[in-house]
Amino acid sequence: MSDKKSISEADLLLIANQIIQDHENYLEGMRATSVEVKDEVLVFKGEYFLSDQGLPTEKTTAVFNMFKYLAHHLSKEFTVK
Repeated sequence: MSDKKSISEADLLLIANQIIQDHENYLEGMRATSVEVKDEVLVFKGEYFLSDQGLPTEKTTAVFNMFKYLAHHLSKEFTVK
């Protein structure tokens, strides 16, 4: 049996986006817009700041790292209803 708290996607996104805004690596516009569970890991998605050609930018790496941070920390505590 899991000790994880079951939470709605909307409530989890509120928590995640507050963490993002409070984080030292926050960039203007960085925001999680959806979350799903894959193999008991929370996967966050949002704007990745790709170039006009659809290629990654420096901001893309920052967003990827932030979503990875969220997955690592929040997956221990929460699951989506």
